[in-house]
Amino acid sequence: MTKPKIALLSFGVTLGLALVVAGAIWLFRPYTFHGSYIKEAFPASDFSLIDQHGQPFQLSKQRGHVLLLFFGYTLCPDVCPLTVAHFKQIRGNLGQDAEQVKFLFITTDPEVDTPEILDLFLNKFDSTFIGLTGSRAELEPIWKNYGVYEEKESTGSVDHSAYIYVIDAQGNLRLTSTADSPAEDILSDVQQLIRMQGN
Repeated sequence: MTKPKIALLSFGVTLGLALVVAGAIWLFRPYTFHGSYIKEAFPASDFSLIDQHGQPFQLSKQRGHVLLLFFGYTLCPDVCPLTVAHFKQIRGNLGQDAEQVKFLFITTDPEVDTPEILDLFLNKFDSTFIGLTGSRAELEPIWKNYGVYEEKESTGSVDHSAYIYVIDAQGNLRLTSTADSPAEDILSDVQQLIRMQGN
């Protein structure tokens, strides 16, 4: 074999090995969360409210599921319906993993958002979504524990913060995302949490 052919063969082998190594590094690289990942796990603040069917709901009894929490109100003209629409998209793309995830909509307008109103609102998106309400006295400590800002204006609209809180299957607050995060990013993060709990 001539020297040029040997050199070409050597180059090809080297290039091939480099591609294999690069592929292995890419395949086994650590996952990078799109949202704000909370590395040091701590239990999500527990609470008890009433769902849209008038049934009691306690957060700590949802272990075994990944939970997505959003605080908003049914008369919201923009971010709230958009976020619930993202929830619908995420659930639809989870496939078989959808049964491992619960989506919670917790009101910031308890004077308006009765169980019946929450039921009508959520049924426009997905009947499996859970709407939660209670008295203002019951909700205020929950808002505080999750750092939720809310202020009801004289017009009846509610100015509120817009974060999605993700709780893992062990009941730990693991992730926060802004409500305007792409649904694909939130989906990817949720799928990663499901993979982590399976290890």
